[in-house]
Amino acid sequence: MRDRFTFEIESLKQRLLDLATAADRALVRAVRAVDSAAPDEARAVIAADAAIDAEEVTIEEECLKLMALYQPVAGDLRLIVTILKVNGELERVADLASNIAARAIDLAADPAPPADCRFDFAPIVERAHKMLRGALDAFVCHRPDLARKLILDDDAVDALNAACYADAREKLIKYPAHAGRILDGVTISHCIERIADIATNICEDVIYLEEGQIVRHQKRLAQ
Repeated sequence: MRDRFTFEIESLKQRLLDLATAADRALVRAVRAVDSAAPDEARAVIAADAAIDAEEVTIEEECLKLMALYQPVAGDLRLIVTILKVNGELERVADLASNIAARAIDLAADPAPPADCRFDFAPIVERAHKMLRGALDAFVCHRPDLARKLILDDDAVDALNAACYADAREKLIKYPAHAGRILDGVTISHCIERIADIATNICEDVIYLEEGQIVRHQKRLAQ
């Protein structure tokens, strides 16, 4: 029975990694659609979201089935709980990518705004994307030390998002006719900041998996 459980867990982990690849691809394509004013690519991201949603449900059902059949304890139980939680987080990454893609479609309808009415999303995207990929590496490689390090990067992403809001306020005053574009920029920045939050959540899940320690409230309590 143990061999069968191990086989099913490994299959489940592979499905989770495939879901992670799909969510990551959606994010990359959505950001590219914004940068390149490519509405067709943005629509492809939105269209692909339904398949990601369906896979998230399937993985959840498989987790629940394993818990019912094998009644795991200790490390095995923590692993299934972690897969359940990371699964939901990855589905939210894909949802945020779809939201970014929707904003990309809006932005493409205004192809020639003033040069200083554009946003530079590269710094916040780079940091958030690095956090997400690092969090998944920490999960795959059993690296709670990496997870703890990545959690500290969230403040930098928050600061970049706050700077985007401040920039947007100035743009709204200067270019009220482009308010729609500016608000789309704020939404994109917020979505990217949320992806960094999701990466943080995954890192906290990795620490729970590897060390059995719940750390998700420690930063808040320390402030």
